[in-house]
Amino acid sequence: MQSQKQPIVERRHEAPEQSIWWSKLSLAQKFSASSLGKFGYELAFVRHENGKSLAVLLCNGGVAVISEDGDINTSPDINIR
Repeated sequence: MQSQKQPIVERRHEAPEQSIWWSKLSLAQKFSASSLGKFGYELAFVRHENGKSLAVLLCNGGVAVISEDGDINTSPDINIR
């Protein structure tokens, strides 16, 4: 009996904006964001100020930021509108 191959179905539903933001991160920020992703944080956006980038991640109402050097701050003084 011949088996039929089922087509591969993509099950990941990543927002297209997230991949755009991901490409704007430094290598250090990508490593830190990956480690926070294990705790449910998701990259929301990247802010550029004074020639530096700051990655902002959200998780269940919580906010974390990652500096350009990859330093994580889970209690940032930042207002999200």
